[in-house]
Amino acid sequence: MKKDIHLKNIKEKNINDKIISYVVIGAIIVAIIIISLLLYSQKINNDVKDETMTLDQMTDMMGTTNEYNEETESASTEIGKTVEESEEEMEQENVVQNQTVQNISNNESIENSSVSTNTTQNTTSEEQQETQEVKELSFERPVEGEIMREFAQENLVYSETLEEWVTHNGIDIKADKTTVVKAAEAGVVKSIKNDPRYGLTIVIEHDDTYQTVYSNLLTSEFVVEGETVEKGQSIGTVGNSAVFEIADEPHLHFEILKDAIAIDPSIYIK
Repeated sequence: MKKDIHLKNIKEKNINDKIISYVVIGAIIVAIIIISLLLYSQKINNDVKDETMTLDQMTDMMGTTNEYNEETESASTEIGKTVEESEEEMEQENVVQNQTVQNISNNESIENSSVSTNTTQNTTSEEQQETQEVKELSFERPVEGEIMREFAQENLVYSETLEEWVTHNGIDIKADKTTVVKAAEAGVVKSIKNDPRYGLTIVIEHDDTYQTVYSNLLTSEFVVEGETVEKGQSIGTVGNSAVFEIADEPHLHFEILKDAIAIDPSIYIK
């Protein structure tokens, strides 16, 4: 009986020892946990402090940055002023250069205008000279007498020979047979021929523009082809050789051609 009680006490003591051990272990674990929590909390606080100090440092740095920015801004302002001054100087230089270029351009324009004016004047002078040269060809009557048939290209004239109204490329100057015909202007005898319509004909070329035609001649014995003649020089005599005007009285059929086109001789002859 005592033995059983003793065993029971031993068991109870073992159980109590285990419980105490468990409690101690639990307490140690709890203490470890608490200590760990405390350490972790302290660490967090330290980190926060470190971060706060970092923020403070950042603030200080921001202050320093602001000072740096102010200094930079001041320097930038000074540089900006220098740039503006430089731009103003460049603008002034550009203005001077533009004025110089404009002056050069104006001078060139004046020179070109002067050259153009001179060229125009020279051209005008040449044209006037040519006009004067043309005007100097003042044709004289190849024979003296009455104009019996006028120049007609738009208004027809009546032909007694053909008995119809026809055009007439010259004027007919009434004159007796054998009346001496004279050159209306100085020139070169281009041709002497028998025209099937207007009979014996002499053509005198005065320049590249004008020609005079003398038809219905009796003779052309005073000149030959290629001969240079003077104004008023005898070239032939009045006849009656024109088939188209054979029914008319003796006369000289006289034409003036300008650029190979017949024009009214009455405008040119004196």
